[in-house]
Amino acid sequence: MCQNMRADCLTMAKAAGKQGFHFGAVLSLIEIMAVLYGKVVKMDFNNPIWEERDRVILSKGHGVPAYYAVLHQMGIISDEDLDTFKTDNTIFYGHPSMNQNLGIEVATGSLGQGLSLGVGIALALVSKKNASSRVFVILGDGECNEGSVWEAAMSAVKYHLKNITVIIDCNGLQYDGETSSVMPLDALETKWSSFGWSVSRINGHNEEACYEALKKASDRPQVVIANTIKGKGISFMENNYIWHHGIMTKAQEEQAWKEVMGDAD
Repeated sequence: MCQNMRADCLTMAKAAGKQGFHFGAVLSLIEIMAVLYGKVVKMDFNNPIWEERDRVILSKGHGVPAYYAVLHQMGIISDEDLDTFKTDNTIFYGHPSMNQNLGIEVATGSLGQGLSLGVGIALALVSKKNASSRVFVILGDGECNEGSVWEAAMSAVKYHLKNITVIIDCNGLQYDGETSSVMPLDALETKWSSFGWSVSRINGHNEEACYEALKKASDRPQVVIANTIKGKGISFMENNYIWHHGIMTKAQEEQAWKEVMGDAD
């Protein structure tokens, strides 16, 4: 599934053409999204607006091709849909636009807003006594520079939202460099724990570790800090912030396809 999702991303990158593609932030998310949708999230894929479903919010909206790829693998988005990514008259934009019939719960893109949306949805579910539905919010580590993230984190604890889980795609890089130099996030576990969250740290490319961390329930809000590699799966992109967003040459595209499909030299 992860291999197929990376191939889907290359298909979308080709469709986007000269508009470019957020390679790094997308490829670091693949295993997280695959496990989340393939093993954890409660959904009826024949009825995406089923009231009892879990909700997934991709707060780091520029990672949306990973979102489209997993929905494609689950049969909600078609091959033809992927081919329209970023083209004229598409509904598959470079950031998610709410379309619950396609499994896209909310519009995101301005970083730091997704957790506030998630807290509101989680609170609404609790108020409706729909305790079985969970809310998953996916943040980037660089996104945690935003003060609104921490305001929402306080609110989740204040309202005892044990139905919310935050996943931090912690790849150590953001648009213009390493997170450790742009705005250090030292002791990320300690920060979240001090706000009252249950905290775990995992290898975000290990499917079993992702599954064990994401399936578990908690008596309080929980955050999973997933250590990932930006650009995972394509060697010349890995741990290279230049590929936060970019356009491949023909030679790079050929190499990327070989590596993703497992037949690189």
